[in-house]
Amino acid sequence: MPIPTPDLCDAHPDEVQIVEPLFQHFGGRRAFAGPMATVKVFEDNVLVRARLETPGQGRVLVVDGGGSRRCALLGDKLATFARDNGWAGALIFGCIRDSVEIARIDVGVMALCPHPKKSAKLGAGQQDLPVTFGGVTFRPGHWLYADADGVIVAPRPLSTSA
Repeated sequence: MPIPTPDLCDAHPDEVQIVEPLFQHFGGRRAFAGPMATVKVFEDNVLVRARLETPGQGRVLVVDGGGSRRCALLGDKLATFARDNGWAGALIFGCIRDSVEIARIDVGVMALCPHPKKSAKLGAGQQDLPVTFGGVTFRPGHWLYADADGVIVAPRPLSTSA
C-alpha cells in the first residue's frame, strides 16, 4: 500500500508538486504509485492502448488528453490490459468509459469524468515527453502518488523516514 499523500507532503514539502484536485477515482485500486510514463493525445486512444499492452513494471501511465470531455480515452478493455501487464495505474487528463466495470478491476484509474463515446483510432500523438496539466509538469521516470486525498509528483521515490 503506498504511503498516504498527506504524509509524503509533510515529509517532503519542498520536493513534491501537488496536482490540482481535478480527478476522480474510477479503478478498483484507490491508492497507487510508481514511476511515470507519458503519452500526449487528443480524442485518440491508439497510443494509450499501445502503451498499456506493454509491460508496465509498476509504472503509472499519465495521459495528457488535453482535458477533452468529448470522448473517452480508456475503457474496461484498456484497464484490463493495464492490470494484466503490471501497470500500477493511469491518470487521464480526459475521460474514461465503462466506469462500472473499471471499478471492479484491480488497477488505479483516475480521470476527469466518464463519457460513453469511444475515441478516434488514428494513432496521432506523442509519448515519453514531459506533459503539463493540473498545475504540474509530469516527467517520464519521475514518481506519481495517488490516493483519496489527491495526486502528487516527485522527482524520485519518497518515503516518510528520514
